[in-house]
This record gives sequence, structure tokens and C-alpha cells, in this order.
Amino acid sequence: MVKEFKGKKLLILGGNPETVPLVEIANGMGIQTVVSSARHTDPAKRAAWKAYDVDGMDVPGLVALAKEEQVDGVLVGVADILVPAYCKVCEALELPCYATQQIVDVFAFKDVFKATCERFGVHGIPEFYLDADMKREDLDKIEYPVMVKPVDNGGGVGMTVAYNEDELRKGVEEALENSKKKRFIVEKYMQCDDMGMYYTFKDGYCSASCIYDRYTTDEQPGLSRVCLGGTYPSKHLEEYFERMHPNALRLFKEIGIKNGVLMLSGFYENGEFYVYDTGFRLQGEAPHLLMKAIHGFDQREMLIRFALTGSEGDIDLRTADDTRLRGKWAATLWFLLKEGKIDKIVGMENLYEDDRVVANIQRLHEGDTVLPEWIGNEKQVLTRMYLVCNSKKELADTLEYYMNTVKVMDEDGNNMLLKGFNVNKALER
Repeated sequence: MVKEFKGKKLLILGGNPETVPLVEIANGMGIQTVVSSARHTDPAKRAAWKAYDVDGMDVPGLVALAKEEQVDGVLVGVADILVPAYCKVCEALELPCYATQQIVDVFAFKDVFKATCERFGVHGIPEFYLDADMKREDLDKIEYPVMVKPVDNGGGVGMTVAYNEDELRKGVEEALENSKKKRFIVEKYMQCDDMGMYYTFKDGYCSASCIYDRYTTDEQPGLSRVCLGGTYPSKHLEEYFERMHPNALRLFKEIGIKNGVLMLSGFYENGEFYVYDTGFRLQGEAPHLLMKAIHGFDQREMLIRFALTGSEGDIDLRTADDTRLRGKWAATLWFLLKEGKIDKIVGMENLYEDDRVVANIQRLHEGDTVLPEWIGNEKQVLTRMYLVCNSKKELADTLEYYMNTVKVMDEDGNNMLLKGFNVNKALER
């Protein structure tokens, strides 16, 4: 890699495992990376040139740190909750920022995002009105099951499914405990096809980089349905472009997105698309790893370059990007763990000898403990595997192989893995 930014300093906000590859890419570009987060033990700090324990939401503290280190740019890692602080820090330092306050105001809170989307025909999940007072007349209008969510958290944190009023009341308490703004929403619990719509922006041009189908676990009743993986491209791709994509483009243009990467998460039911979440930053799911393997460009490099120069570079998304993946088939495969201490992991020893495995992002290792509070959110993910194949059949065979090969046992020899998704159903056409 050409180290054109050798000696430049980049402050990266957040230190979770998903941010580690971003730090490593910056290191490879010759950049002196400075990672800051509240937890001293965060993994991204071990990969950085320097690390500090300033909370990623402590704007004054981050500004002071940036001035002390004389950084040349600031970039948010893989954490939605840090995007508002990222915007404010960049503004205070007069450094390039792909977000604006207008964009942050829309994306930072699920209720505001949902209302804004509806103005442009981007529909959200049907919602039931309820506030913290939980008035009887409001409770009586709710049709179960429902999903209760904090408006300002992600990754499944604070989200629960309620099948009756008692569970709803507990779900509201959980959501409020995990909401800094002490706000929540109650939505219809969707039991239909789940999708991801991933966009790349450069100088005002918007490219739909990938549209894919996502699969979630049903083994944890009452909790948020954590992802088990996804297959690319989506079986609903053509219908999405016809019915939803033009509305999404109008939304993006109206709120002023010009650069950056954006994920929309949605459902498909009876010919209609419903968006339920967004993330204006690199994703923990990391579809950019598949895009790099197939197309050759790296969104992480684009964002790092933007942080230091105000430009994502010379790439032309009109020719470099392709939603249909140039005829390839791809997938992400997540392995979810039950509560307990990991004693043994087998089946992942020779991953990088397999050309079909283009990346593997492992969060947990032998000796780590999966805590009870991690169940029902992405902290229970052992690893995310990224596969690229030449045909649908090859992809199906590869998914089945790794689902049958990878094993995780606790100290008593018990299986810690949840079941994977149904490959044959996922890839039927």
C-alpha cells in the first residue's frame, strides 16, 4: 500500500472489535492512529499508534485531545451512537466531516428518522402510540406481538419483544434504561423477510452498493432477533429498485448526504418494504469487505482519505460499483453463542486457505465469557465470516460446510452455538 499519508495523525472515535480493521487500514496507509473510547481494554486501542480513555461522546474532552495530539483528521468508528459527537468534534476543529448536523438530527433518533422517511414514501414499521405514562387507552390499542426499542441505541441493545401487557411493561423499562434521551417506540413485531440496503455516497452521487437478504435467529424468544448472516444479492432486488429506491434517493438528497456510507435495514412483506433502522457509518456487518473483494475499492480507505483531505479520492462509483456483484454470489455467516465460558473452538483453523473466505472478523476467543446481558444483541457474536463464490450452488455448499464444521464448546463440553439459518430456503429462487 502506498503510504501517501505517512506522518499524518487521525483520531478515531470508538474502540470496539469492529473498528479494529479500520485502524489497521489507516496504519497501513502510514497514518499515526489515535483511538479514544471510555473503556481502557477496547480491542481497537491495541492496534492504534496511541490510545486514550476519553469517552467517544465527550466532545470537549475529544476536542482537547485532538488539539493536544495535533491531529489532521477525525473519523468515527463502527458505532452509531458516536456519530453526533463526531460531527461536533469536526465542527469545533474545522476538519472534514461527512455528516452534518441536519443529517445527525434525522439519523440519531429512530422516531425522528421514521417520521422523516414517511415524508418521502420510505415507509417505517407500523407503530403504536405509547409513552412512559402507559395510559390505559393507549395500552388497549396495542396489537401483540410488538417490538419495544430505545430511540437512540442499536445492535439490539435495549430491544425486546412483548407478547402481552406484562412483557410490554418490562420492555418499556428495558428500553428506557438503555436510552439516554429516555424515549422509546413500540412497533409491530415483523415476522417476514429481512433485508439490508447499503449505499455509498461520493460528491453527491449515490450508489446502491448492495441489496441483500438477512436472516435472524428465532432461538431467543422475547429478545431482539440477532442476525445469523445474509446472502447477496437479494431475491427482492428488482422490486426494490422499482418500488423503493427512487424514494430513498429523494430522501438522501433532501437531508443533504454528499459523502459517506449508509445502511438501511428493512423488511419485505406482501409487496411492501418497511425500513426499521439506519446507520450512517461503516457497519458491524461489514458489507464493505465483500465489496472490496468483488470490486476492488475499499470504503474504509475512502473515509480515511476524506477525514484527512475532504475528498474520497478519484474513484468513479458509476463504473466501480455494481449492485449485482458482477455475477458473483456472496454471503456473511455469523456464529452466535449462548451464555457461558468458551473452552474450545474448532473448524476455523484453516479459513484463509479457502479462497472462498475473503475475510473473517472474530470477536470472541477461547477463554472469553459470554455474559447473560449479551444475549439478544451483537455482543454474543463469535465471528462474522465473509464468502464470495462464482455460483449460487457453490455459495450454498460453502455455507453448509462451515455451519457443519465450526464447533464451540463450554467448559463442560456443551455446545455453545445457536443454529444457523436455512441455506436452502435462503437461496431458493
